[in-house]
Amino acid sequence: MQAPGSYHKRTCCPSFKLREVVSMYCTMVGMFFIILLMALKGTVPRENHFPYKVPLDPESILELSWNISYTEEVIYFQLLVKELKYGVILGMSDRGEFHNADLAVLWNDGDNSFFGDAWSDAKGQIHLDSHQDYQLLQAQNTSAGLSLLLKRSFSTCDPRDYHIEDGTVHLVYGFLDEPCSSLEAINTSAIQKGFQRVQLLKPNISIPEMPPDLINMEIRAPNVTIPNEETTYWCYMIELPNDFPRYHIVKYEPIITKGNEALVHHMEVFQCAVEFEPYPKFNGPCDWKMKSDRLNYCRHVLAAWALGAKAFYYPEEAGLPFGGEGSSRYLRLEVHYHNPLKIKDRIDNSGLRLHYTATLRPSNAGIMELGLVYTPVMAIPPKETDFILTGYCTDKCTQKALPHSGIHIFASQLHTHLTGRKVITVRVREGNVKEIVNRDDHYSPHFQEIRMLKKVVTVLPGDVLITSCTYNTESRELATVGGLSITKEMCVNYIHYYPLTQLELCKSYMDPGYLQMYFRFVNRFNNEDVCPCHNTSVEEQFASVPWNSLSRTMLKALYNFAPITMDCNKSSAVRFPGEWDRQLLPTIKTRLEEITPQCQDTPGLSPSASTLVKIDGTMD
Repeated sequence: MQAPGSYHKRTCCPSFKLREVVSMYCTMVGMFFIILLMALKGTVPRENHFPYKVPLDPESILELSWNISYTEEVIYFQLLVKELKYGVILGMSDRGEFHNADLAVLWNDGDNSFFGDAWSDAKGQIHLDSHQDYQLLQAQNTSAGLSLLLKRSFSTCDPRDYHIEDGTVHLVYGFLDEPCSSLEAINTSAIQKGFQRVQLLKPNISIPEMPPDLINMEIRAPNVTIPNEETTYWCYMIELPNDFPRYHIVKYEPIITKGNEALVHHMEVFQCAVEFEPYPKFNGPCDWKMKSDRLNYCRHVLAAWALGAKAFYYPEEAGLPFGGEGSSRYLRLEVHYHNPLKIKDRIDNSGLRLHYTATLRPSNAGIMELGLVYTPVMAIPPKETDFILTGYCTDKCTQKALPHSGIHIFASQLHTHLTGRKVITVRVREGNVKEIVNRDDHYSPHFQEIRMLKKVVTVLPGDVLITSCTYNTESRELATVGGLSITKEMCVNYIHYYPLTQLELCKSYMDPGYLQMYFRFVNRFNNEDVCPCHNTSVEEQFASVPWNSLSRTMLKALYNFAPITMDCNKSSAVRFPGEWDRQLLPTIKTRLEEITPQCQDTPGLSPSASTLVKIDGTMD
């Protein structure tokens, strides 16, 4: 700021007007430097401006908050350590493992504290990274505990670093209870550690204005004693009043019992099918043997929340129809409790709060199922690491069922059962893949939420929607077939869209006749007996397949060329008029090119050097 001022004093001004011009020029230069300094300073989020927050461990000793700068492609993390001993580890890995992980480590040797960007090898041994991409901006003791402010680019130039994507991220953490002479001296097998799943890159979407007549309803499971088991799914049935009129749901948000933030993993509210009313009351574990099978018909998703998610808002043009004629009065709340420490006697009253209005918006929002029909015809062989199954919503179905102006997808919930690892849906036009609807390359069946899309996807009549799921069955001895059971598999994308159409399900499966030809060929080739009876189920036939390279390769090839049967269904479960059996697979001429991440170098950081930390906000 001195330079412009001193320049102004040395200037010889022959006239008043020129003096004014020079003064204005100097003022503008000064303002430019002030704005520049403020802009540079503003790259660090102001205090407490971290909109997203999750507890990392079951006891909430570690609490992670973050903010996203899409212009810089950078995430700012604020890690609150409520009880610090000799250090803490935060990082990311492919599936929550502590080996092959990208880590940021704060450790103490008994006298001094140090910070470093690190990585772990296949054995879990930690090494200081040759390129320091985690930046520690501040380390400060607060009344709540030690607060660490870190900065990390989405993508770096370091091949050992984790590339932060739009989908699920597995965060890993660890506590250091003993002093460590060096980073390499940390024994990861002996420390308390764990992982947490989150979506870090939340879409930057403006919140629509809420109507003045907003009503809310809290759907909670009352006074649940959380079982002292690692995983519990708890179900609770709700019945709405007889005269419950038509509304639009425009928002919903979680209600978490204080102290249980780390135990409530995700929650969903399902609406039941009208044709099976009435439904019995129920409040207990979803897998309880005495639970009525009728509750399995409560599968229409109204709301879904997962750890780290904030309130969900519908776009201002649309609301989800709720109540009124043709709408079931019965709802089912499902809460997933994650209790790895098997804590006892914890009471919970968590649930979801629905916000709805009688002032109906211009469009009804709808939910449509894409992917595969639940059938054993679609199966994954055992011992597979990345077997792909694909379901189609064909151009013939969208041409028949969608309005001329198309539909607009604004949110999506991906769904598989236990062996699902990746899910992607793309939109295809005239054989050319045009865009990705939703994608999660680190998908977990234990972390399912309705996610707002960064960009609304418009689907026109004649478009094709293709959903592919990747499975890992390394731990299984028999083929995993499609079906409703949690031990069977699904491949689904529940898309949230407007305006509402009659099309509720647009899914496919391979023609069963081709599968029978496959069974006969494989068994004869392997000199196995071919069962001539018609009473043998498809699941039993898959169980008898001798799984070798031929049978695996043939099944994969069959799924990639055999004709399909389409379920192009209305909400009544009746197909639209047309021929839907033995349809050829959609032709794909061109695919999207994989975008190479733009890695960001971090100049000015000393490679292979840890940072001496003073726990007062400054680093040496």
